[in-house]
Amino acid sequence: MPELVATCWTSAGGAVPGAADQRSTFTLEDRVREVAQTGWVGMGLVADDLVAGRDTIGFDGLRALLQDNGLHHIEVELVQDWWLPGFEDGQTDAGRRAELLLEATAALGAPFIKVGPGIGPAVDDIGPLVAPLRRLAERAAAVGTRVALEPLPFAHIASMPQGAELVRAVDHPACGLAVDYWHVFRANTSLTELAACLSPEIVVAVELCDADREMQGTELFPDTRDHRRYCGEGDQDVAGFIRTMREVGFGGPWGSRSSRSSTALSRCATR
Repeated sequence: MPELVATCWTSAGGAVPGAADQRSTFTLEDRVREVAQTGWVGMGLVADDLVAGRDTIGFDGLRALLQDNGLHHIEVELVQDWWLPGFEDGQTDAGRRAELLLEATAALGAPFIKVGPGIGPAVDDIGPLVAPLRRLAERAAAVGTRVALEPLPFAHIASMPQGAELVRAVDHPACGLAVDYWHVFRANTSLTELAACLSPEIVVAVELCDADREMQGTELFPDTRDHRRYCGEGDQDVAGFIRTMREVGFGGPWGSRSSRSSTALSRCATR
């Protein structure tokens, strides 16, 4: 059976992306227990959850909790605004949050930190982003992890081909991509185009999902936040995406943003 990871929103309860406070409505202890009991091998946590963990049981206590429940793959997110002045010196909220994520990653043994590309129009020139992302990768490497840039169709880096171009320009082994299938098909990237732009060394993480054929509403962000479907229950070619990523050379574990057990995901991933 493939290894499946409950990415951060899977167990977050009433917490949602984009909220001012993204802490889960469930305790860390309850989340870890439920994720472990429903068959996942790991889970994701956002910065607000990690602050709560640090301030209560501490990162050492959190790592022990995860290990005691058999969860061995931990993901942390999300670094934002990494290209703006003051970020690297910790003078901005985003910079201070990145320092927290680096500390948590080192303590928890997370294999990567997810990196956001900034919401807004796609850039025409990736050049100004290369050096800041390389410096972030260097900081990640120093604590034994990698950064995983996640292109979004409503962001400055809007597609996997554009993200792959940026990662290759950065040219650092600690810099790669998080490939979320929703962001692939909503950016109108075909599986053929996806395979052509990727290679094993730049794929850090892969996330599975499904969705209706057409976007719900008129904006992409509410669609990705509110209208994802369980794997096999939408109109997208989830099995074809998995085959494509295997052909690229990705071996898992596979992440999912879903709110039920891993049964449907396992069905798709084993096709």
